[in-house]
Amino acid sequence: MPQAVLLDLIYGFCPSCIGPSLLDQSASGPYVFLLCGKRYRDKNGFADAFRGSCRSVQVLDSDSTAECLYGFKQTLDRLDLSTVTVLTTPQGREVLLRYQAQLFTAVYAFDYRSWDKPTCPGCSGSAHTDIPAEEEVSSFLQQLPGLKGQTRVLKSSLIPDCFGHGFSTRTGGVSYIPTLSSMNLFSSSKRRDPVAVVMENRRRLALHAGFYPKPLRLVKVNHASDVWVMGGAEPESYDGMVTNQTGLVLAAPGADCMPILFADPVLKVIGAAHAGWRGTVMGVAMAVVEAMVTGFGCKVTDIVVIVGPSVGPCCFILERELALDFVSIHPDCVPDPESAKPHVNIRLANRILLQKGGVLPEHIHDDTVTDRPCVTPCTSCHPEDYFSHVRDGTNFGTQVGFLWIKEPGEQVQRPAGETGTQGKRDTH
Repeated sequence: MPQAVLLDLIYGFCPSCIGPSLLDQSASGPYVFLLCGKRYRDKNGFADAFRGSCRSVQVLDSDSTAECLYGFKQTLDRLDLSTVTVLTTPQGREVLLRYQAQLFTAVYAFDYRSWDKPTCPGCSGSAHTDIPAEEEVSSFLQQLPGLKGQTRVLKSSLIPDCFGHGFSTRTGGVSYIPTLSSMNLFSSSKRRDPVAVVMENRRRLALHAGFYPKPLRLVKVNHASDVWVMGGAEPESYDGMVTNQTGLVLAAPGADCMPILFADPVLKVIGAAHAGWRGTVMGVAMAVVEAMVTGFGCKVTDIVVIVGPSVGPCCFILERELALDFVSIHPDCVPDPESAKPHVNIRLANRILLQKGGVLPEHIHDDTVTDRPCVTPCTSCHPEDYFSHVRDGTNFGTQVGFLWIKEPGEQVQRPAGETGTQGKRDTH
């Protein structure tokens, strides 16, 4: 498998230490990168010795280490490389590991190899850095332009102004990998979008939506019906959570699965749920409603429920034996039950289960509602606006539904020109 070799000239070696043995190690891979930063940018000729030994040499000489390594990552992604040999000193390894934690995921395999010969005096102490890696990476990412257009969120007119809320779209973030571009809001060890990029996307969403610097708390998805009543012990995993606390933003992810928001404007209690087809069958939506009732004394008839962007029956199919579970909820949930892989309407299934549980029909905002701005488009049908597992496969991005209780005096966010579906441009 092709691999990349990263030779550290910032925190590891200086050019005078590069000898035949180091050249031999570097030549083991067809792609060699010299991490030199601006330190050696104006010193001509120091990379020439590598060009005869390696098929490709790229000099990483940007103004900061964060920018150098971000460019390095972009090249790896473009070449579909994930194995990296790093030649540095022990001190350099300590520094580069901190950058690695911010800019790379477990998809990338890094093999750190220390120089086995004495280095010159100029190399000693070169691992010192004045700015912590986390701060430098964050500062660099904040300067990047948003991709695919301006930040935009969907909002429901059913949610009262005492709450802040919205559903993110895929525009305005800095994720550049095609299926994750651009406002991907979830970092997975199995994908190439690192934690620092996702955190920058969340920061931009928070500034745009008006909840910065409140923390965004995502449910820990297990595709079931467990609900965490915040204030009690947090489970290892759960698909719903409820609270009456201010200062927290509850969020549920989605990329075909439904992000569902719950609000009781009488007692000021909120909830969020992730509802895929498994969670729908297991009753996660009503489990959140019941947690609001038992945990905080809410009345079912006071609770409003908003279903966010998710895969529609036009694009979602299941094996026939699995689809039968939805037929048992209501025959209309499966329009073609005799098919080997019937289409399934998971949104309708949730509405039916919620109404059976006592939620008022007019208190549910989903795709059946036509007299309010749409908040439940099909994610698979709109590739420019939403991520979709069904459409994009396993390397998909994630949008979220988010909700918080506004504190006394908190200004109502009414961006100029907003119609309920279009947000304002992020101007930070």
